[in-house]
Amino acid sequence: MGMRIDFHTHIIPANLPNFFEKYGQERWPILQPTCSCGANIMVGGKVFREVTDQVWSAEKRIEDMKIEGVSMQVLSPIPVTFSYWAPIEAALEMSKIQNDFIAETVKNHPAKFIGLGTVPLQDASIAIQEMDRCIHQLGLNGIEIGTNVNGVNLDSEELLPFFEMAEKWNVPLFIHPWETMARERTPNHNFMYTVGMPSETALAAASLTFGGVIEKYPDLKICFAHGGGTFPYLLPRLDQGWNVWPHLRKTANPPSHYVNNFYFDSLHYDPINIQFLIDRFGYEKIVMGTDYPFLLRETPPGRVIDNLVNASLEIRESILWKNALKFLNVKETDLLHGKQSIDSRR
Repeated sequence: MGMRIDFHTHIIPANLPNFFEKYGQERWPILQPTCSCGANIMVGGKVFREVTDQVWSAEKRIEDMKIEGVSMQVLSPIPVTFSYWAPIEAALEMSKIQNDFIAETVKNHPAKFIGLGTVPLQDASIAIQEMDRCIHQLGLNGIEIGTNVNGVNLDSEELLPFFEMAEKWNVPLFIHPWETMARERTPNHNFMYTVGMPSETALAAASLTFGGVIEKYPDLKICFAHGGGTFPYLLPRLDQGWNVWPHLRKTANPPSHYVNNFYFDSLHYDPINIQFLIDRFGYEKIVMGTDYPFLLRETPPGRVIDNLVNASLEIRESILWKNALKFLNVKETDLLHGKQSIDSRR
C-alpha cells in the first residue's frame, strides 16, 4: 500500500483529572469510564461524546493503524479541551497535562506518532510560553488551535503576538473548528458537525486573510481541518467583497493573495472536492487526514486519495505522506532512516 501518514487524529489522557471537582466550572470536559475499553466525555453533566480506548490507548491505535495501513499518526488534542473560556491558570494546567501526555506517547512510539500541542489562547503571552515549551522542550512538531477565542475571530489584535512568535519559531499551526457559529440553530441532525464546523473554519480562514494577519506574518504555516471547510469555495466571493468594499480593506491585496502557505487536510470524503483543492491550491498543500477515531472519520484512511482520477504516483505520495512531513518540518531522510529523536523532528 505504501506509506501513509494520518495528519488529523485526536487523543486524550485516560487519567485526565476531574477539573470540575478542582475548579468548579461545569464546562470542563470529564472523562467518565463506562467499561475497560470505553468512556463518555461529559460536559455540564451531559454526554458530549462517547469514546472507546482508541482515544487514549497508543497500543489500540497502533493495532488499528496496522489493520488500516497507516504508517504514522499525527496526534492532536480533542478541541473540547481547549478551554479558552476558563481562568488562565486552570486552562494552562489543562494544556500542560495534554502536552506532556502527547509528548510521552511520541517518545514511547517515535516510529508511529508525531505530536501537536495545545495552548491557552485566551492569554497570548501565556500561550507563547507554552508554545515555547511544547516546541523547544517537549519536542512537539506544532500547535493545534481553535477557530475563535471565546467568540473573537483570529484577526484579533490580542492574538497577533502569538502569531508573530509562531512565525518566528516556524511553528506549524493546525486550525480546528470549535465553539461553532449558529450553535442555537444546529443542534438538530448534528448539523454542528456537518454544517457548523465547515462554516466556522471558513470564517477563521477569512479572518486571517481579509483581516491582515497573513499580510503581517506571511511565513506562518497553517493547516485547516476538514479540507478548509467552505473556505476554498468562498475564496472568490471574499475577493469580490474586497474589490467592491474598499473602505473595509485592511490589506494591500485581496484574500486570495495570502493563501500560499495554507495547507488543508483531505477530509472531504469526495474525490471531486479533493480535485478542486488540487486545482485551486496545488497538490503540495493537501495532507491526508481522517479525524480518527471519531464517527465522521474517513475509512479506510486515504480512500479519497486512492479514488482520485488520473492522479500520478507523485501526487498520491505527496498527499498521503510527503506533504505532512514538509508541513511539520520533519526531514524525510530522518524518517526513512528511523531517526525519530526529538532533535531530528525539529
